[in-house]
Amino acid sequence: MKTAAQQRLTRIEGRHNSHLRELRQAFSRAERTSSGACAVEGVHILEEAIRSGLRLEAVFFSESAENRADRLLPQIAANVGTWLVPNQLFSRAVPSESPQGVAALVRLRESSVDDVIQASKRGLVIAVAGIQDPGNFGTILRSAEAFGAGGVLAGENTVNLLNWKVVRASAGSIFRLPAARVRLAEAIPRLRAQGIELRATSAHKGTPVYEQDWSRPAAIFIGSEGSGLGREVLSEMDGMIRILHSPRVESLNAGIAASIVLYEASRQREETPTPKTEKHREEQGQSS
Repeated sequence: MKTAAQQRLTRIEGRHNSHLRELRQAFSRAERTSSGACAVEGVHILEEAIRSGLRLEAVFFSESAENRADRLLPQIAANVGTWLVPNQLFSRAVPSESPQGVAALVRLRESSVDDVIQASKRGLVIAVAGIQDPGNFGTILRSAEAFGAGGVLAGENTVNLLNWKVVRASAGSIFRLPAARVRLAEAIPRLRAQGIELRATSAHKGTPVYEQDWSRPAAIFIGSEGSGLGREVLSEMDGMIRILHSPRVESLNAGIAASIVLYEASRQREETPTPKTEKHREEQGQSS
């Protein structure tokens, strides 16, 4: 006997079903649907979308994962379309090599370049270029949120923000962290206008990351492990940041480098004493 949650599922029989076709296209094109939704896969990432307050358009369960409806559907509004899909049709629509049998179309918040800069002008913004590996880029998004960056700018030749592997590797951070695509050379004047310093990571030169003063607003520019940042961008930097490591290792991948810099910046900020307020100073004077 089916549970109450399982009874909410409407069975899809054919591959030409419009809802399933929309899911398939959203995965394959790594872009928003006509209604502004993106495709996600997996139980955890769907729960992160729900926790982040995002609007769900449709949720799909494979036959073999039907029992997962009992866990997920109580968290999902009754007006959201919920579908049961034969295993073979589900595997054709979802690109994961080992799908968990749960996928969804989720309305992701859109952020502009100015949204990212405004969210970052009192702290850090991450700007990346040439990051093609979805796992690396997802790690950068996850670390950026974990260590208090205001947002991420995705520059030229960087993997699509809506790539399902990026979404999965971000562990839900992409649902909450402002991120936008931009040509980095065009973003630089806008960053400077907000008083944000420009720093680039380097494998072999620059100020050691722990000697850099991270108390001021800064944009951290990170290039690909292979080609790094372009000359046009590097010529605009206020300084270079180096992560010390064994000379036997040529360089760190972008996700690790970004995480180390973000951690150090966060550590310094946490250790910076908070300025005393005038009221606090008055109270101290009265008690002395």
